[in-house]
Amino acid sequence: MSEAFGSDFITIVDDDGQEFELEVLDTMDYNGESYAAFLPANMDENDPDYGIIILRSVFDENGDELFESIDDEDQLQDVYEHFMVLLFDDDEEED
Repeated sequence: MSEAFGSDFITIVDDDGQEFELEVLDTMDYNGESYAAFLPANMDENDPDYGIIILRSVFDENGDELFESIDDEDQLQDVYEHFMVLLFDDDEEED
């Protein structure tokens, strides 16, 4: 994902109708599915709950992109590890 044009932000609505603004860190295709890694836009780095949010990208019948949580803990861990390699390798290349 190119940083040439600044950060990308999206607003998502959870199952309770609460809106959250997220900063898109990166996206990746892995094992035939698409995933996106986000940070909360209003995050406090000193907050103990601070962390990356990973969601699976799916499309509804109208072709609109939706994001859903990954319920399988093993799958989530696997995707997280691949994102860390992807994000870490990008940092190494910038140095």
